[in-house]
Amino acid sequence: MGLILDTNFIITAEREARRGERGRVDRFLADHPQDLLLITFTVAGELACGQSASKQLDWEKLCRPFPMLPWTKEVSWQYGEIYRSLASMGQLIGANDLWIAATALANGMGVVTSNLEEFERVQGLVVIGY
Repeated sequence: MGLILDTNFIITAEREARRGERGRVDRFLADHPQDLLLITFTVAGELACGQSASKQLDWEKLCRPFPMLPWTKEVSWQYGEIYRSLASMGQLIGANDLWIAATALANGMGVVTSNLEEFERVQGLVVIGY
């Protein structure tokens, strides 16, 4: 199955690698050797905001290992569907997380995140913690 990595997964991977740790990310990767791991255009944008990717070459290095899913009309439609559903229940999540969830649903994929509480609000979304 294709899995979309949330920004927090990439940041955790970077921190663990910098410290020379074999932590949560390594355990997750060992448990999911057959899964295709991807990022969204939104995750790439969030990574570009970070201090460790303040130079474009550093940002490209963070993104390079993962195919990037683009924006599509179906992603925008899913965004609206999720937004209306969560807003009607008074349980909106952050706009970037909405885009990530919408991209996952539009592409029939799950999301890997440590932000389980928000993503689990999205009906029909497969959410995997690490």
